[in-house]
Amino acid sequence: MDFELPDHLREYLTELDEFIEREIVPLEQSGDNIRFFDHRREDARTDWHRAGLPNAEWEDLLAEARRRADAAGHLRYAYPAEYGGRDGSNLDMAVIREHLARRGLGLHCDLQTEHAIVANNVGLLLMHEYGSPAQKSEWITDLASGDKFFGFGITEPAHGSDATFMETTAVRDGDGWILNGEKTFNTGMHRADADLVFARTSGKPGDGVGITAFLVPVGTPGFTIAEFLWTFNMPTDHAHVVLRDVRVPATAVFGKEGRGLAVVQHFFNENRLRQAASSLGAAQFCIDRSVCYAKHRTTFGTPLAANQAIQFPLVELATQCEMLRALIHKTAWSMDRYGPFTQSAQVSMCNYWSNRLCCEAADRAMQIHGGLGYSRHTPFEHLYRHHRRYRITEGSEEIQIRRVAGYLFGYMRQPAPKGM
Repeated sequence: MDFELPDHLREYLTELDEFIEREIVPLEQSGDNIRFFDHRREDARTDWHRAGLPNAEWEDLLAEARRRADAAGHLRYAYPAEYGGRDGSNLDMAVIREHLARRGLGLHCDLQTEHAIVANNVGLLLMHEYGSPAQKSEWITDLASGDKFFGFGITEPAHGSDATFMETTAVRDGDGWILNGEKTFNTGMHRADADLVFARTSGKPGDGVGITAFLVPVGTPGFTIAEFLWTFNMPTDHAHVVLRDVRVPATAVFGKEGRGLAVVQHFFNENRLRQAASSLGAAQFCIDRSVCYAKHRTTFGTPLAANQAIQFPLVELATQCEMLRALIHKTAWSMDRYGPFTQSAQVSMCNYWSNRLCCEAADRAMQIHGGLGYSRHTPFEHLYRHHRRYRITEGSEEIQIRRVAGYLFGYMRQPAPKGM
């Protein structure tokens, strides 16, 4: 097995860094835009008087960065060529996501908002795979450019990890459907054009089939946003959505009727691996900054780096990063070679371990930097607060571990590689 990164990928990272230095860093530094990334970041980003939502100036800056990235041919790297992308592979995206996160906080990549100049546009990929011809005609172009967006309504107030017990229902009504229920943690609903709502259309609680996805336009009568939930990391855009006798036409069905969970499961492996790579990059950033600080910070006449109490924890974290990087690369390479669902156990391993590792690295960086590390004048508390959520969202670490156990003990079967 060749552990060298492909030539095209190494060359692309150089191209990407040159673009960041030429276009993105000057934009980040212009005016007082740096307020969104220095110690003022939460205050500058948050509209405290409007439900804690993201500040309009902050979102406008992100949009301008994406516009420049799109014009330079970076934003759509992972998209199919037919949508202006470069058909980026899973290995490509894992390496790129780590690379961007390892650079630290900046306009090139801000994971609090899932913003990056190389986009991970799940909505586009789902529309490409499951959208009807009419839905693709309406959505694809604007999804690819980032001009349209839909939320993701699967989690409910009483049901999180096990979506098969959801209480939201959809009942046929003539040539359409009537939806009733509630969803929570629907991210980005303050700017979404629609919400992808999952509802039970047949079967009983616990059944994996009988759940259907509906693309529900925001503003449909009976569709309301009850509140935005304030979180550990601000600003917040996580909505609690209420559906009361919401009528949608049959054309709102997204994918196959009764097979809505397939829509969810389809992108889990690719998205979880990319997110794991981002957490790895952020963890490595914390380690890199801590090593540099320890070399220059002097206490009792000697650099901090001379103390084994400083060395040993960083050595353990660096060792874990190296091992995790090897597993992420191997898993991504195998997904490209054998199919994304052949590596489900490995994806879960990468995901839960990287999220935990990032939190540990950020916590250790705070400790090494002392009082300054605890302040908002260093980025570590921000990274900790952001990446802490990934130990819960998109499948908590307990669910990921349970999933690995299912494959390990034979309760679940991983698909065989293609051609085998």
